[in-house]
Amino acid sequence: MSSNARPMPRLFLIRHGETEWSLNGRHTGRTDIPLTARGEEQIKEKAQILVGDGKIIDPKNLCTVFVSPRQRAHRTFHLLFEHVETPNHILTENAREWDYGDYEGLLSHEIKERQPGWSIWKDGCPGGESVEEMQKRVDTCIAHVREYHRQYKEEGIHTRDVCIVAHGHFSRVFIARWINFPLHLGTHFNVEPGGVAVLSYNHNSLDEPALNALNLYADVN
Repeated sequence: MSSNARPMPRLFLIRHGETEWSLNGRHTGRTDIPLTARGEEQIKEKAQILVGDGKIIDPKNLCTVFVSPRQRAHRTFHLLFEHVETPNHILTENAREWDYGDYEGLLSHEIKERQPGWSIWKDGCPGGESVEEMQKRVDTCIAHVREYHRQYKEEGIHTRDVCIVAHGHFSRVFIARWINFPLHLGTHFNVEPGGVAVLSYNHNSLDEPALNALNLYADVN
């Protein structure tokens, strides 16, 4: 099959399920907290819809899955794939959440009491990651994914798709950078707990990255 006839590769970008802190709005970066019981059930239900032979996320089409080492992401990964053969996966700190530093565990209004006018999209996090550091880390992840996609499309190696199981701000930054937008435009993408984004390309060209879907089967309030 010629490279032009092969289906375009995709990236499935998945935010972990609900935690107590995602439920109440606390900034959760380094803190390693579990999914709620409801969060686990939501992921299990989603897995039956999304993951399996002939479904949107078909394990036989996955060449690899990158997973944040935080337990909320790692547990989400295992719940998604527990009813099928576990795909090849890599735990990587590159997929961790934005490091909130001094603002870890705080609500947005509590942060703004300390730093009026604060916006993570322009100010980053003191004691954590700056905007520039976050962008560099996400851009590195994107380069890794695109290399898998290039090898599939141009050299006929690997299978079609890649998956990342990660976090909210990470995903919003990732989507913005994937489509070559400035990082701060990630503020306009709402990524729900357990939401699945599909990233691919337009016009059968790896030079035209695109957002195909956002928050598939997420519980949107």
